[in-house]
Amino acid sequence: MANPVILSVDDDPAVSRAVARDLRRRYGDRYRVVRASSGPEALEALREVKLRGEQAALLLADYRMPEMTGIEFLEAAMDLFPAARRVLLTAYADTGAAIDAINLVDLDHYLLKPWHPPEEKLYPVVDALLEAWSATPDAGATEIRVVGHRWSAESFAVRDFLARNLVPYRWLLVDDPEAGRLLAAAGVTANDVPLVVTADGKALVAPTEAELAALVGLTVAPAADFYDLVVVGGGPAGLGAAVYGASEGLRTVLVERLATGGQAGQSSRIENYLGFPDGVSGAQLTDRARRQALKFGAELLSTREVVGLEEAGSARLLRFSDGQTLAAHAVVLATGVSYRMLDAPGLADFAGRGVFYGSAASEAPSCVGAEVYIVGGANSAGQAAMYFCRYAQRVHLLIRGADLTASMSRYLIDQLDRVDQVTVHPYTEVTAGAGDEHLQRLTLRDTRTGEQREVDASWLFVFIGAEPRTGWLDGTLVRDDRGFVVTGPDLVASGRRPPGWSLPRDPYHLESSVPGVFAAGDVRAESVKRVASAVGEGAMAVSLVHRYLEAQ
Repeated sequence: MANPVILSVDDDPAVSRAVARDLRRRYGDRYRVVRASSGPEALEALREVKLRGEQAALLLADYRMPEMTGIEFLEAAMDLFPAARRVLLTAYADTGAAIDAINLVDLDHYLLKPWHPPEEKLYPVVDALLEAWSATPDAGATEIRVVGHRWSAESFAVRDFLARNLVPYRWLLVDDPEAGRLLAAAGVTANDVPLVVTADGKALVAPTEAELAALVGLTVAPAADFYDLVVVGGGPAGLGAAVYGASEGLRTVLVERLATGGQAGQSSRIENYLGFPDGVSGAQLTDRARRQALKFGAELLSTREVVGLEEAGSARLLRFSDGQTLAAHAVVLATGVSYRMLDAPGLADFAGRGVFYGSAASEAPSCVGAEVYIVGGANSAGQAAMYFCRYAQRVHLLIRGADLTASMSRYLIDQLDRVDQVTVHPYTEVTAGAGDEHLQRLTLRDTRTGEQREVDASWLFVFIGAEPRTGWLDGTLVRDDRGFVVTGPDLVASGRRPPGWSLPRDPYHLESSVPGVFAAGDVRAESVKRVASAVGEGAMAVSLVHRYLEAQ
């Protein structure tokens, strides 16, 4: 197979030659370096690469070019090679435009010209991007095809699982000619979808999450029966605990029910995370953290649901939904929270068929030219509004309060104010949904006057409240009245330790009412619901695990 392509485009011949020269010097033995002098020329080169069945790993484009700007080129190139890493070459005066491009084309990085010396300013950036690309290769190399109905909850579940696990796939509606050929080859009909077909021709009809995980190469079974540390939950706190646990010598396994990243992994853009001044998408942050955990030797288990926790002498025993168990010296609970269901007549019938909880980024391309409704006033809802306004004709943000200031970060409010396609509707709630095969109408109510109105709507995304996933801990750990895990000093009341506490010391800061079981991130009572604090608590939990183990 031909080497993957690194393509650079710049209308300045001197700059174009310099970029290609520096790239060939470092990467010419592993990649084919292609250069172009304009956006249209570069797009034509990419089309030829696509037709030859080759892969594009990295695209570097100058911001200021005639005919087509670098941003316009990168946006068009995403249709051909969505997995290719994207870099904008820019002068210092244009850094504002480069930052704006992060939201428009999901830019991975921008480089200021000149980039000399390349050993300091070019190669470290390119090395990191090529490493990230090699971990998630272009869809053309290992293309998975999904055949399904537009308004099928089962089809949505398959696509959502693949998207959250960063698995490239091609989506085909059942009436597409190619879909018909795949259905015929698999010996099934349109009534049997969703159908998943791998690049080597293996077909699965209505697969379970576990079957999908095995199909795409995710690990579903632990390599051992006993570990130093089991982390339950793969959001920022869980990934942080896995990285620090494995890097500090603990035999670590992370168990995730659906996909690593949690709610943060679904975010289109996180802009207030320390160390990422240009912002980072939830998918990018998740991908980097996942690869970092694997690099240090942590095991990551997918599609495994933990339903029980027991003390077994000095060990802690976790029980899976299939009856299997896993034991460890210590446990970090990082199960996060889930969005609450919107309790309005008719909406439950359309879950996955027009009503979605969370951003459901896989649905965004289908919203082109449509009216999208988002319920919620916190950062997750604002980030979703910014993301969906790239596709939708208009995004309606429905909030119960007077404005967004009580629950949303200022930077995000300012961004929404600058986008004409987003309309904020204060004092508004959804009271009903209706439709035939999918959501088609919403009933909205003004909470001040009680006046109701009906609107045509096929897309509703809900971001309301947060409920901890701790029902499986009933009778095992102390939780507050909302279900969050109580830890540390909050467990000691009037000098008395929690019932059943067996050690001659108070619980450590993040330790639960069961010694050796710690909680980190959103699942912990009174935690700060931010990505950075969740990562910090995951790291802190590991330091407390070490202290716990040393005392055993």
